[in-house]
Amino acid sequence: MAELIDRHHGVPAPSALDRVDVTRLHRWLAAHRAELVADLVAVAERETPSDDTALLAEGLAHLEEWATRRLGPPARRALHEASAHGSALTVEHEGTGPPLTLLAHYDTVWSAGTLQDRPVRVEGDRVSGPGVFDMKAGLVQAVWAVRALRAAGVAHPPLRLLLTGDEEIGSPFSRPIIEAACADAAAVLVFEASAAGGAVKTARKGVGLFDVHVRGVEAHAGLDPTAGASAIDEIARVVTTLHAATDHAEGTTVNVGVLRGGTRPNVVAGTAEASIDVRVASVAAQERIEALLAGLRAHDPRAELRVTGGWNRPVMERSEGIAAVYALARAAAARLGVDLPEAAVGGASDGNFAAALGRPVLDGLGAVGGGAHARHEHVSVDGMVERAAVAAAVVAAFAG
Repeated sequence: MAELIDRHHGVPAPSALDRVDVTRLHRWLAAHRAELVADLVAVAERETPSDDTALLAEGLAHLEEWATRRLGPPARRALHEASAHGSALTVEHEGTGPPLTLLAHYDTVWSAGTLQDRPVRVEGDRVSGPGVFDMKAGLVQAVWAVRALRAAGVAHPPLRLLLTGDEEIGSPFSRPIIEAACADAAAVLVFEASAAGGAVKTARKGVGLFDVHVRGVEAHAGLDPTAGASAIDEIARVVTTLHAATDHAEGTTVNVGVLRGGTRPNVVAGTAEASIDVRVASVAAQERIEALLAGLRAHDPRAELRVTGGWNRPVMERSEGIAAVYALARAAAARLGVDLPEAAVGGASDGNFAAALGRPVLDGLGAVGGGAHARHEHVSVDGMVERAAVAAAVVAAFAG
């Protein structure tokens, strides 16, 4: 078995696929194409907006019942109940070899009632509707990948499927649950939608959300302007400093997206705030921005400045482990005559948390399509079949 294992990362080498008939898995999934579509429609027709806990609870209950019908009862189940967010569900299925974690979120950005104006539609190879691309099709693919392995009598490793309900708002509740579920995994497969051209995602930027608060000194702008210390003047200086820190070549963007301040035109502003979105492609860039924020000082000594917030998601850099699991997936796709590209993207996912733990992560293994968070959101059914087969092969390669 030694030659089947990447000697640095414990990720199976592409030669491990010699014991997996990827084409047969694809044929079986293609024969069940109509069932995949029916499952996706049933899942997508249950609205699960991130801010509606009642709908999220109903959606998760449906998903658990459906997954149990498709895969049978799990060996272990843990419901992590949240009060203000969607709950998280972990189900574990026995297998041989090191455990794998499969990550998927069931919440969407679409508000309750969206389906009334934009129902789920199936038109040939295309399924459209709110949440189908990001990321309910990927969730369906994950379950069907495991079902295909079982139908073919192919062994799989212990599997830990984690469904979360707050990914679209930064995973404030589920982050520690995700980290616990990924800590001992041989690899983490994230069924988020693919990038442009069907690329899987081997690098994601880290995301920082910060606020700068300034307290100045109010005064009459006409009668006694020098008695004041303008918070708006201070925040304007901060904006130019922060925007100057953007470095597109480095992959760093610093965007002040919201400004608030002042009370009246004839009053020297006593307060001002700026809300900032930061994206970084490396730990080094993250540290540079941290130092910049920590070093911000008010220009006028009478004004006070403070920074709040933090890093919403850590950087997912393309490590050797990530490269190894990508090589495995690319080799599986090649057996279907498909060239599987990779991409580095600016958006973050729960895969960032797993990568920060040092786990080999393959992200973007979900739907092929487009329109994430947009009215033209859609997926390819052929893409669902293909990606489910690739995911099944990758999973099977880890079986010991």
